[in-house]
Amino acid sequence: MKALPNPTNIIISLCTASLLIFVFAFTSTPSDETIAQNEWVTLFNGEDLSGWMIPEGDNGHWRVVDGVIDYDAMSEAEGDKALWSDQEYEDFVLKVDWRITETPYTNPNVPIVLPDGSHKLDENGEVIRMAVPDSDSGIYIRGTSKAQVNIWNWPIGSGEVYGYRMDSSMPRAVRAGVTPSINADNNIGEWNTFIITVEDEYLTVELNGHKVLDHAHLPGLPESGKIALQHHGSQNESGEWVSPPSLVQFKNISIMEL
Repeated sequence: MKALPNPTNIIISLCTASLLIFVFAFTSTPSDETIAQNEWVTLFNGEDLSGWMIPEGDNGHWRVVDGVIDYDAMSEAEGDKALWSDQEYEDFVLKVDWRITETPYTNPNVPIVLPDGSHKLDENGEVIRMAVPDSDSGIYIRGTSKAQVNIWNWPIGSGEVYGYRMDSSMPRAVRAGVTPSINADNNIGEWNTFIITVEDEYLTVELNGHKVLDHAHLPGLPESGKIALQHHGSQNESGEWVSPPSLVQFKNISIMEL
């Protein structure tokens, strides 16, 4: 007579199968699951700045040129000079192409950023700094400049979240998590592609096909907010840049809400 299965083995097998189903469900990517249900929405039509809030008093410095958003870092607006989306967003995937057009300012204070987000020090415990031709912009998520996905020419590369990395009150794991794992930027003047995923308080940034931030935790990130393209830089009375300017262009901006 064929022996009956051991009831204990059956229970163990069922528990193992249930555990595998749970693990699969937990580790699957929500954005992958929702692609079939949600649609990409274009945030820039290539013709004008419809859907964006031009800062009052800007006087045409945020503009559309040859199908791209072009900024000369010279907005005449008082106060905030960033270009904000009309709508607010919660969880989403954002695709955007960007490029730095030129780097007329040499930044003398660029640190060497270590993998844990800290700065390399010299023998006296001082931060080692270097001079780098630099322009500076970024993309604000959920309405806060602290959660800015950086665009610049630092050796660490674009995609980091400076506001969190430099916040000494944040846990070390958070500061390390918002530090790019690789410099994936193309050369100055060449186009780059961000794919930015925001889910709850977590951020993933893919740059030119490389995942530079992977599920980075942003404690205190607002539940929803607008997206912004950052202004940075100013000139002195002689017309010389005194900080890295946002000499950038953007195109192919689209979003999928999760």
